[in-house]
Amino acid sequence: MENALTARDRVGVQDFVLLENYTSEAAFIENLRKRFKENLIYTYISSVLVSVNPYKDLEIYSKQHMDRYRGVSFYEVSPHLYAIADNAYRSLRTERKDQCILISGESGAGKTEATKKILQYYAVTCPASDQVETVKDRLLQCNPVLEAFGNAKTLRNDNSSRFGKYMDVQFDYKGAPIGGHILNYLLEKSRVVHQNHGERNFHIFYQLLEGGEEELLRRLGLEKNPHQYHFLVKGQCAKVSSINDKNDWKVVRKALSVINFNDNEVENLLSIIASVLHLGNVQFSADEQSNAQVVTENQIKYLARLLGVEGSLLREALTHKKIIAKGEELISPLNLEQAAYARDALAKAVYGRTFSWLVNKINKSLAYKEMENPGWRRSSSVLGLLDIYGFEVFQHNSFEQFCINYCNEKLQQLFIELTLKSEQEEYEAEGIAWEPVQYFNNKIICDLVEEKFKGIISILDEECLRPGEATDTTFLEKLEETIKNHPHFLTHKLADAKTRKSLGREEFRLLHYAGEVTYSVSGFLDKNNDLLFRNLKEAMCNSENPIINQCFERTELTDKKRPETAVTQFKNSLSKLMEILMSKEPSYIRCIKPNDAKQAGRFDEVLIRHQVKYLGLMENLRVRRAGFAYRRKYEVFLQRYKSLCPETWPTWDGRPHDGVSVLLKHLGYKQEEFKMGRTKIFIRFPKTLFATEDALEIRKQSLATMMQANWRGFHQRKKFQQMKSSATTIQSWWRGTLGRRKAAKKKCAVETIRRFIKGFIYRNHPRCPENEYFLDYIRYSFLMTLKRNLPKSVLDKSWPTPPPSLQEASRLLRELCMQNMVWSYCKRISPEWKLQLDQKVVASEIFKDKKDNYPQSVPRLFLNTRLGSEDINAKVLQVLGNETLKYAVPVIKYDRKGYKARPRQLLLTQNAVVLIEESKIKQRIDYANLTGISLSSLSDNLFVLHVLREDNKQKGDVVLQSDFVIETLTKIAICANKVNSVNINQGSIKFTVGQGKEGIIDFTSGSELLIAKAKNGHLAVVAPRLNSR
Repeated sequence: MENALTARDRVGVQDFVLLENYTSEAAFIENLRKRFKENLIYTYISSVLVSVNPYKDLEIYSKQHMDRYRGVSFYEVSPHLYAIADNAYRSLRTERKDQCILISGESGAGKTEATKKILQYYAVTCPASDQVETVKDRLLQCNPVLEAFGNAKTLRNDNSSRFGKYMDVQFDYKGAPIGGHILNYLLEKSRVVHQNHGERNFHIFYQLLEGGEEELLRRLGLEKNPHQYHFLVKGQCAKVSSINDKNDWKVVRKALSVINFNDNEVENLLSIIASVLHLGNVQFSADEQSNAQVVTENQIKYLARLLGVEGSLLREALTHKKIIAKGEELISPLNLEQAAYARDALAKAVYGRTFSWLVNKINKSLAYKEMENPGWRRSSSVLGLLDIYGFEVFQHNSFEQFCINYCNEKLQQLFIELTLKSEQEEYEAEGIAWEPVQYFNNKIICDLVEEKFKGIISILDEECLRPGEATDTTFLEKLEETIKNHPHFLTHKLADAKTRKSLGREEFRLLHYAGEVTYSVSGFLDKNNDLLFRNLKEAMCNSENPIINQCFERTELTDKKRPETAVTQFKNSLSKLMEILMSKEPSYIRCIKPNDAKQAGRFDEVLIRHQVKYLGLMENLRVRRAGFAYRRKYEVFLQRYKSLCPETWPTWDGRPHDGVSVLLKHLGYKQEEFKMGRTKIFIRFPKTLFATEDALEIRKQSLATMMQANWRGFHQRKKFQQMKSSATTIQSWWRGTLGRRKAAKKKCAVETIRRFIKGFIYRNHPRCPENEYFLDYIRYSFLMTLKRNLPKSVLDKSWPTPPPSLQEASRLLRELCMQNMVWSYCKRISPEWKLQLDQKVVASEIFKDKKDNYPQSVPRLFLNTRLGSEDINAKVLQVLGNETLKYAVPVIKYDRKGYKARPRQLLLTQNAVVLIEESKIKQRIDYANLTGISLSSLSDNLFVLHVLREDNKQKGDVVLQSDFVIETLTKIAICANKVNSVNINQGSIKFTVGQGKEGIIDFTSGSELLIAKAKNGHLAVVAPRLNSR
């Protein structure tokens, strides 16, 4: 806790005991404000926890937070609910003494949530087993059930507990929860029949209507609309945005199954809840004698079925009153007002008794099942949780507020007594003189309420029991007569003129420890009597509903003793609660509501000052601070502050008591500022502790610097030594590795060389152990060389020379390689390229090594045509008709007589060679009439097409010149199927001129191409020689 003292200016102090101005209420509230603004909702008053509701989810309840507080000393960590829970649990385990945690505060302050968080903490952190897990589940699941039946939406809180609850959790010798027991106090039964504006009835009614299945509601005779039921609409607040009744219903149904309710019990319980709603809808009218009659017969039928009673009997009981006088039964009819009272009384009695039955049922589920060994029971311990209403001061305060505030007076009396007792015991244990503490002793108020014969409760009971016409007014008059001189009691009649203005004639005022509260006596007698007419009891005792039958015992009908009044029952229950709490070691949680609007971050100072007052927090702080503000064991104090003294730092070898004495002397503590106990140091003033803490903060800086320097030096030295050791180890290992590798390599090399030499010597012998390594190496070398030097294409004829032993294998591999390359090449070529290659192959067959300019044509691609369709006259194409044009090329034709050169177009169709002059077909040679093709072996481009002499249509052979002579002749040879009819001549070519005449073309080699008619009448062609053959 001391760790937060340095931030006290910003977040306040974690313990109000350390407030310098501890008597100032303003300083108290300002410390609360600082912490609230920083989301620090928990603060201590010594061992008392003050909790402010944040109205938002804070991430401080996780499993990690639970682990942080588990088993840790109370003051070592920041204030928290878990610290109180863990401290109580550890005390229960170590001291074997029963514990209790008292949680108080007004509605909306967070009491119920605090109870849940504590139970969750125990469920998570306590030892577990299968049986224990079942108990844990039931302990947790009883909360939603009790909240559904006992909580309601009020103006101050959407989930306000309308009853007091004390829960005992039983732990075994191992510290595991093994059972539990719940006591309930003063259920607000009046809420069943009446709610203030803006408030609701108990949650279970709305949950049943909203979440119940259609079949269930049909059996119960209910509709989903809560506005149909008079008991649910008086507060005009049936729907609340912040409450999800449908989801809550699912939680309650699941919880009922966990805490061992079977289907029949759930059905019977819900039938009673439905019957209360139907009771609210029972209406009466007056007959001629002004007697009440039931007019809603349908509701009586539902009630008879749900409660298991006869309809006629119930109708009679609601409209008549049975009186037994001198052994005789008298039946008296009820008027409208009395009938409505009887109906409401029955509804309250049924619901109130059912709630008590429910608590008993839960207790049976939580009850500890004794094992075979009876000693286990004796070794168990109990931890109690008291979640009870805080002090209530409303604009209109009635009987319920009187009981609640009486309860808080008793709790405050117990709180002060136990606080003073624990303080006094600690002082005596430490051998320090006890100094009497001035505080307000509220025993005078408790006596005013509960004193026999003269207390308010006795007077109220007397008025309820006396014969005659007793009213609330006569009760007030009796109070004025009996306790008029009491300094804490005041009425309109007893007050002075100024005070009378604030007091009504039917009101009385009590000066409680928390301040003045004005009560209206209206309804005091009726609520205290809480009477149910005899014939209504008889009807309920005859019920076939098992729960109702248990709630209304038949002994009530024969017992002539008047039942105790409500306030006497409450007084007796409270007395038993005080005995329970006195027998246990208490811990306290005081819950505060920061504002009435339920807004996060809003701090209403007026409201909080009011709560600080009625929770008695300032009174508690004064008691705690009456002596010494701070106390710690010597070991803890010395461990924290020993660095402030050279003699105690860094270690103290003597007794902690002596070490603290040396430390205090060095710090200059004055004698009046502290006391030395047997095991603890007591410091009187917070400023003394703050000064010590500030000195420690300054000291931490120099200590941190010194520790950092020492640590860095130590760390670096250790790191260097590790690195040096590692380097030496690595070097040694690496040298050894390198040496071993080198030796192994040399040995291997020697062995290899020896085998290689021996193999070379025996290389020409058949395979034997002496030469197998050498031969394998030669083969391997050849194959690896072959792998690296394989031919890249089919034209690549290179191949490594094989050794003698691999001649045959080399040949086979070469063939396979060539076949593979050819196959791969063929697989890759396209149809167009295949056609090109086919033509090139034909050209090679015809011209290779025969025609001088053939090599120049090889790299040039053969085109499908040398003339486009736009180059050929349309008339020619029309004349050709359906004949497919396969090839077209421009040529030069030489006349047969004068050898004059004339430009022509040569067309190849599927049937003939056609010569075109502009738009005329000059000559057509059918392939069948083409007898041969002649050309020279030189580099000229002339060729002769020989035609059949018997063909009268032809004038003779045709002499042509083409720039693409190889391509043209290849195309003609393929189309005409005349590959073997191409003649390549040397010297001269004879051709037919016509009419039996012949022409001759003489070819000679020269420097340049020249074509002309020679003097001898021949056609002379001079062509350069490009290749030597």
